[in-house]
Amino acid sequence: MTVPKIVLITGGNTGIGYETVKALLESDQAYRIFVGSRSSEKGNLAIEGLTKEHPKTTSSLELLEVDVSTDESIQQAFEHVKAKTDHIDILINNAGAAFDPLYLDGGISLRDCFNNAYNVNVTGAHIMTYTFMPLLLKSTSPRLIFVTGLSHMTIASQKYFPTPPQPAGWPKEFDFDPIGYRCSKTALNMLILDWSHKLKADGVKVFGAGPGFLATGLGGKPGLAEKMGAKHPSIGGQFLRTVVEGERDEDVGRLVEKGGITPF
Repeated sequence: MTVPKIVLITGGNTGIGYETVKALLESDQAYRIFVGSRSSEKGNLAIEGLTKEHPKTTSSLELLEVDVSTDESIQQAFEHVKAKTDHIDILINNAGAAFDPLYLDGGISLRDCFNNAYNVNVTGAHIMTYTFMPLLLKSTSPRLIFVTGLSHMTIASQKYFPTPPQPAGWPKEFDFDPIGYRCSKTALNMLILDWSHKLKADGVKVFGAGPGFLATGLGGKPGLAEKMGAKHPSIGGQFLRTVVEGERDEDVGRLVEKGGITPF
């Protein structure tokens, strides 16, 4: 019997992360999946639902409580996984957060909007990767995946969706303007390039994976995303499975999307 590959995915209890775990459970390949969740309660509920939905899967699920915004939580998560296994095969940095809606609603300052986004989406992904690297490098076929955003598409196309053109004058009025999130995801692209460069001699397959514009709970307003044309997050989960299972290996070290590749 083939030994299951060990996957660790952050933010695995909801949105694209949840759908990625679901897609892996549906695979013909077997996985041992550490489902990262900030809340043990929400993580256990997600695992319970996934297990009931896929009772015949050859894969297994284990809760990993981890908040990527704090070093202490990441270190505790590492110690937990290290006590369970001597390696991991695939690390998926999926956990992400957008604080722009909270800022626009007056809940936090503009500085906190940006700093919080960078802390989760960039710093958290970096420290998570740095901390778990000793376990990843013990794999015979290590794979490192970062879930990216849409910022690279905006830069490449010069189309500034979803923020509409603005009239002259100040202040500007926005109903939806995810600039803090976008800037953090653009910085994440640099982080992906850096890890790809540093891990070449180690044989780690590094990817940026862009799942597209999907209706997740990011920013707390999934209904608004749906109105703007966002698709179901299951599309992202199925796409990420193709990256996990090697279907995009000809594009290793690049930012891959369902329809092809995109320059950083």
